[in-house]
Amino acid sequence: MKLNRSIIISLVLLIIVAALYRIIPSRPLGFAPHIAMALFGGAMLKDRKWAFALPIFSMFISDALYEVLYRNGLSDISGFYKGQITNYILFMGLTLIGFMIRKVNVINVAAASLAAPTVYFLVSNFLVWISGGGFNRPKTFGGLMQCYTDALPFYTGSLAATAVFSLVLFGGYYFVSKQSKASLA
Repeated sequence: MKLNRSIIISLVLLIIVAALYRIIPSRPLGFAPHIAMALFGGAMLKDRKWAFALPIFSMFISDALYEVLYRNGLSDISGFYKGQITNYILFMGLTLIGFMIRKVNVINVAAASLAAPTVYFLVSNFLVWISGGGFNRPKTFGGLMQCYTDALPFYTGSLAATAVFSLVLFGGYYFVSKQSKASLA
């Protein structure tokens, strides 16, 4: 996809809307658009800087908003936290999974939509466990499995969110590009 003015405006709006969505109180655990955004950016944007920036900018904006709410006593969730940079690096890795979608079709997008949240779940929770975060599970195989079990609600939420938001992003792009090709004919 070539970046023209309307595409850039659409991407900026996507970043802002996703950031605002992420701070909605009581949304299901892990149900956010950022993994799908990383896949979409990696698969569709020719400019790799924008591909990486898409989910990271949105996450940073929502983290900043969380921090403002936290400091004003309106949220229990702090926006800036230990391990935040690691989380951003993990999302950059998810963008790389988007780069691997050579041919954008239902099967490839569905496979990436399963792989990306799974990779994120496995790596992020391993890092939480190894650093003593979460519930400070013991540094044993059983402790690692407990850490993964603790995070299952986030994993199921991120699987569902990635499927839904991938459908919206990739499907929306397909629909809009079909419509614009039809109007040019």
